Amino acid sequence: MKHYSVLLEEIIAGLNVSKNGVYVDATLGYGGMSKAILNNLDKGMLISIDQDEEAIDYSKKLLNESGKNYKIVKDNFRNLDKILDSLNISKIDGIIFDLGFSSPQIDEDKRGFSFMSDAQLDMRMDLSSKLNAQRIVNDYSEEELTKVFFEYGEEDLSKVIAKKIVEIRKTKEIKTTFELVNIIKSATGANYFYKKHPERRIFQAIRIEVNDELQALKEALHSAINRLNKNGRICVISFHSLEDRIVKNIFKEYSEVDDVFKGLPNIPLEYQPKLKIINKKPIVASDEELEENTRSHSAKLRIGERL
Repeated sequence: MKHYSVLLEEIIAGLNVSKNGVYVDATLGYGGMSKAILNNLDKGMLISIDQDEEAIDYSKKLLNESGKNYKIVKDNFRNLDKILDSLNISKIDGIIFDLGFSSPQIDEDKRGFSFMSDAQLDMRMDLSSKLNAQRIVNDYSEEELTKVFFEYGEEDLSKVIAKKIVEIRKTKEIKTTFELVNIIKSATGANYFYKKHPERRIFQAIRIEVNDELQALKEALHSAINRLNKNGRICVISFHSLEDRIVKNIFKEYSEVDDVFKGLPNIPLEYQPKLKIINKKPIVASDEELEENTRSHSAKLRIGERL
């Protein structure tokens, strides 16, 4: 099973690991980032979080090669506060979020994440979840589908595609990824389809809806920043503009003084900035990494430090 950790060296450098610190990998995946953190710890502790049972089983074996001072929690990272409370941890020294999907998740046909291989429509990160892609495609109203496609996929022809899906499903249930791709193609026309590739945006939109990714990210970022010790670091790798915008805006919110207090000589402690932005512009993959792994192309790393 091959998995490539995007911007691995950059994120470990950005995390500024202390050997005896407490760190969280909020997106364990197939363990590349967690293993790198563990290799930098002595008496410190690592907590790794993931919803995917298959990824967790694989990562346990990988992490055992580096040490035993780690704990894996099967949960959604939006529950960070609950997870840390359950482990009697009040503060942490660093946290990373790698928001990309692990290569095995994308490549494994049965998960239905990819429009490039035929599979049952699924797209669940947590396989115990009730909502999957097939339910969305077959049960959501035309208006709901249009909203999902436009807000989470930023697709210009969202309404046209939603209308075609509703029309087709009146005659038969839409069950597979290729069925959906063909519907998107017939709705938009071959010219637009091959030039603009709307299937990429539609699959992204459905996946985000299935996993409630953007709301979960917002909740987790607020929790993470508030849990950091002074000088603790938060590192986030995003892969599309919707994620990056959320990260950028939340970092901005915590790093600036509220307009009400700007210019005042004494700003109350609770209204002072909590975060220092380490890199004003996001860090992107090097040419060497891009040659090794094309999935690094859209990756953007933002780093903040707790004040």
